[in-house]
This record gives sequence, structure tokens and C-alpha cells, in this order.
Amino acid sequence: MMRKPEWLRTHLPRESSYLNIKKILNEEKLHSVCVEAQCPNISKCWDSGTATFMILGDICTRSCKFCIINTGNPMGYIDRSEPARLKNAVERMKLDYVVITSVDRDDLPDKGAGIFIETAKLLREYRDDIVIEVLTPDFGGDPCLIEGILKSGINVFAHNIEVVRRLSDKIRDIRADYDLSLEVLKMASKNKTNIIIKSGIMVGIGEIEKEVLEAMSDVRKMGVKIFTIGQYLQPHKNNYNVQKYIEPGTFEMFRKEGEKIGLIVKSGPLVRSSFEAKQAYLEVKKQF
Repeated sequence: MMRKPEWLRTHLPRESSYLNIKKILNEEKLHSVCVEAQCPNISKCWDSGTATFMILGDICTRSCKFCIINTGNPMGYIDRSEPARLKNAVERMKLDYVVITSVDRDDLPDKGAGIFIETAKLLREYRDDIVIEVLTPDFGGDPCLIEGILKSGINVFAHNIEVVRRLSDKIRDIRADYDLSLEVLKMASKNKTNIIIKSGIMVGIGEIEKEVLEAMSDVRKMGVKIFTIGQYLQPHKNNYNVQKYIEPGTFEMFRKEGEKIGLIVKSGPLVRSSFEAKQAYLEVKKQF
């Protein structure tokens, strides 16, 4: 295994903020992708009192080679009280920007879209000025499911293409598809509201620089406004191996190239989809 370079070192979260958020999540029986996906930004985010919630349980029906989240068949189980408990946690944390993601739920007829919709509506009823970002699965490309989420009161619709085109079939679950993800983004961007469309990829997984630039071009054509690029970090020995640690200067080059084609790009070794999510949102809003 390659030794991690200096720029990938992170700090443990401050005990007070960490324990407070952990306490709220435990009491409301909620999952956080910060913990489940072993996000390297847990210190920065939790110290500032923010978190990305993961709904629909902690068992994913898909098995991507980069992901550590448990794979299995939830057998159609849904916790109907989850949206209300998430709203309670947001209120207790006094958040004004909320990120909601989920595992894939191919076992459900609606792929889990209904819980996304119910959660967003509850948050919108709670506070009209709260900003709601959702990071969704592909929902099998079903336009009705995507439209339902777009009408639920969200501000940002995010769906990650995850890796460059050439590596998609190799790294992602067999049910995922690069072009399907692009189509999901395209469907979302066609809505008539001011919902911002967002996507992202991991690097250091075997791509070349040209392919990253092509990926940014692909998503921009689909209407994406915000794009994140971060270093892939192997979460477990059974996951796909890191092929290369990308230099910070290369991430800066990606950012500049993305901005040339009209993207707001968050690019860096520790960047993840919800990294500086509120800041990126505000940057885009300035353009309207």
C-alpha cells in the first residue's frame, strides 16, 4: 500500500462538537455519511456544527468497489419515522444548510425517492429559508421519481458520476452507468425552477488528466453548475486500491480548467461532494 503524502493528513474533531453531534445523531437514530463513508473532512464539518445525513438505512443494494458502506438486501424495509427524526436533528443542530444523501435502494418500487421527498417537504415546512441539498442515487433514470424530488422544495440536486467514463464499468456497480448518470443530471437541469445541479468525481483511481477534463465537459453539457473533485482514499483493504496520489497543483489545474467552461469547481485532495457545500451554493447564486 502506498504511503499517504503530507497533504492528506487530517485532524481529529474537537471533542465537544464531535460528541454533541454524535449524541444528537444517536438520540434521533440517524446515520451520517460522514461516519459511514469515513469522510476525511469529519473534523472540519463537525467542528463547525454541520453534517451530511444519510437516509434510508445503512445497507446499500449496490456494491461499488470504492465504497465501504454495507451491501445487502434491506427487503423493502422503510423507517417511516426517519424524516421527522431528521427534521428534529436539523432543528437541534440549528442548521441553515442541510445535505441529505442515501444508500441505493433498488429493492423499493420508488428506489427510495418517496423518503427524500417527504424529508425535504418537512424541512421546508420547518423553515422556509433553509437550504436543502440532496445527493441522490440514479433512481434507475426514472423521470417521474426525479421530477418528484425536484418539486419537493430542494435547492440543490446532486448526483455524482463518481469516476471518469472509462473506469465507470470497472469501479461502479453493474447497475450504475456513466451515461445514465449524465441523463439523470440532464433531466434534473431541465426543471423550470432555480434548482442548482451538482456532480463530482474521485481521482487517483486510474484516470488520466484528459479524462477528468472530458468528464467536466460532459457534466457541463448536462446543465451542471457545481463540480467536486477529490482524491480517492481506499477505505478498506477489500476496496479498490489507490492508483496514485494526485498533487495539489493538479487539483488546482482542474479547478481552473473547469471554471473556463462555466463550472464552480471544488477541487482538492480532501474534497468530497458536500465539501464547502454552502459556499459553492452561494457562489452560484451570485450568478443568477
